[in-house]
Amino acid sequence: MTDPQTPLPGPELPSPWWSPERQALLDQARRFAWEEVLPVADELDPVKGEMPPSLLRRLGELGYFGLMIPAAGGGMGLGVFEYCLVAEELARAWLSVGSILARAQGLGTNVPDRERRSALVAKSARGEWIGAVSLSEPEAGSDLAAISTRAERVGDHFVLTGRKRWAGNALAADFIQMLCRERDPEPGESRSAGLVTLLLEKPPGEFPDGMTGYAIDKIGYHGFRTWELQLEGVRVPVENVLSDEFASAPGAPVEGSAFRKAEAFLNVARVHTAARAVGLARAAVEDTAEYLTQRRQFGHPIGDFQAVRFELADMAAQVDQARAHYRQVAHLMDEGRPCAQDAAMVKLQATEMAVRVTNSAMQLHGGNGYTTEHRVERYWRDARLTTIFEGTSEIQKRSIANALLGRSPLG
Repeated sequence: MTDPQTPLPGPELPSPWWSPERQALLDQARRFAWEEVLPVADELDPVKGEMPPSLLRRLGELGYFGLMIPAAGGGMGLGVFEYCLVAEELARAWLSVGSILARAQGLGTNVPDRERRSALVAKSARGEWIGAVSLSEPEAGSDLAAISTRAERVGDHFVLTGRKRWAGNALAADFIQMLCRERDPEPGESRSAGLVTLLLEKPPGEFPDGMTGYAIDKIGYHGFRTWELQLEGVRVPVENVLSDEFASAPGAPVEGSAFRKAEAFLNVARVHTAARAVGLARAAVEDTAEYLTQRRQFGHPIGDFQAVRFELADMAAQVDQARAHYRQVAHLMDEGRPCAQDAAMVKLQATEMAVRVTNSAMQLHGGNGYTTEHRVERYWRDARLTTIFEGTSEIQKRSIANALLGRSPLG
């Protein structure tokens, strides 16, 4: 397969938010994805292999784990726009590599002690503090206020008991950022009251005492394993409470801050997911365009037939539309504007687009699309997940409708 054009038609047209620095960042990420990520994906994805340490080191060397960490903390000091720009390029090669970026970016660093926080931020920027996020449970996914995993305060530790599900990268991680319930809500309080976010430190490749787990057998999204975790007496020091704010007692959580922080995290994650979905769909368009020039039927390349050409044109137009949308929302986020509704919209639109486009790509590949001989089946498997994680399409529709109409009494 030939190297995609650099720059591709469309994505880098002049705009109010474009700059030579962003173009240089995009060109670097595109070259890295093509030359170093794609060959690893082609080798390991078919056997459900995990990203090798050498690839993680390269991501660290390029500074991608610290894209959104301020320069004073050792990062690149960039914004959501650049974060998503790089994620699209990496996801075009392998969705999981576009995703692993989110396991750094200062994640798991906001502890009360300022000196320790600075040290962790610097490690995060270098790619030496890569974590996992554990929000969901078997009975709490879209409804995070239903979290039931308990964090009981015993002396200078929290003792954790419960089950967590969909914890990607949990075993390989340096830490797990875990949402737990410290207490039940009082009458009249929000259902999210009493939640606390804890930093669970652990050796990479091991679970801490009191934690066991099994890897969930996924149909796609390979590159790292995703876990269901059982917690029985896992101990976390009280100084490992994470929050944007801290009460007067060191390590004491501010009421409701854990839930607000989880919501803010998900807003950025949804725009990031939109960018990753665009990367997958773009890969499908590029691969299909090449296939249509090579595959011949009735004495012609099948790309000569109008019905096929029109389908590819529709696919390409949908990709460009979704890219413009996620870049607009990322720009608004960097401007500090409230973007919860915009994040829901772009996540909904881009991920559903990726499913349509990768499905069309498989169809245009004919029988060959239903084999592992072409990458298009990988794009399709991974695109399907983007409509589910970081909030399903139905949850995005609910959020958008609530913003337009107010909350429904029916839920």
